[in-house]
Amino acid sequence: MQAVVCTRYGPPEVLRIEEIATPAPKKTEVRIRILATAVTSSDCYVRGLRLSPAYRMMARLALGWNAPRQPVLGMVLSGEVDSVGPDVRSFEVGDRVFGFDRHLFGTYAQYVCWSEDGLLATRPAILTDEESAAIPYGGLLALHFLRKTGVRAGHSVLVFGASGAVGTSAVQLARHLGAEVTGVCSTANVELVASLGATTMIDYTSEDFTDKTARYDLIFDAVGKRKSTAALRRCRQVLAPGGACVSVDDGTPKLRREDLVLLGELATKGEIRPVIDRTYALDDIVDAHRYVDMGHKRGNVIISVR
Repeated sequence: MQAVVCTRYGPPEVLRIEEIATPAPKKTEVRIRILATAVTSSDCYVRGLRLSPAYRMMARLALGWNAPRQPVLGMVLSGEVDSVGPDVRSFEVGDRVFGFDRHLFGTYAQYVCWSEDGLLATRPAILTDEESAAIPYGGLLALHFLRKTGVRAGHSVLVFGASGAVGTSAVQLARHLGAEVTGVCSTANVELVASLGATTMIDYTSEDFTDKTARYDLIFDAVGKRKSTAALRRCRQVLAPGGACVSVDDGTPKLRREDLVLLGELATKGEIRPVIDRTYALDDIVDAHRYVDMGHKRGNVIISVR
């Protein structure tokens, strides 16, 4: 099968298309023919090892010293179950699925084998594979932090970085939960964020939300501390009593299969929608990584594997 192999840590050019063996499912695994995947910011951090020196050392120990121990990156997929292990009970050959695995990687390829008990669910029938692949990464992370902080109807939520993969999901999910949402983004993305349900938009290129009189029950940094630290330095002065300021980089999120199912149901009902900036072919993976590295993508960058 064709797969994208990360030959070493470095710029997008370290990625290379190669022919590798097609995997066979173990007893409780399903093999999925991948039809679409996504280039996430996490993929780019792993590929480039763009971390502080201390974290870079730990990452090398965990992932591989000179190159990723699992050379095929990619965490997200949408596709079709192609083969099942003898003990699999949850899925059958032909099932259309979508999912997310931040530990095994492997979705920059034509096939991958995942456990039937992993973050894998029937994909929304009304969506394409490309649209389905735009849901798990941002959706699961956003849902985890909104639930962790107890967002509910009547709350005021500010999403910093509201136009990215996590941010676009956070805006929609917070609105679904009944919160009033303020989205912080650049000028070019104000219209997009408003269309997702934010009632107030703040253009960070010309305004500082910490100078305003509004108070928030939750300030959610959907960008990550590498980019947001300076902007959020004074965020606590605009928190409501008992409010919280959390970042997508805080802790290790506990992601649940039932949340993936919920995201699929919400997408089917039209209560959330996938946001896709660009779609590339698998052969153009280097260009896709170059684009994500620029740091200005709107929603998701998708790879069509057909």
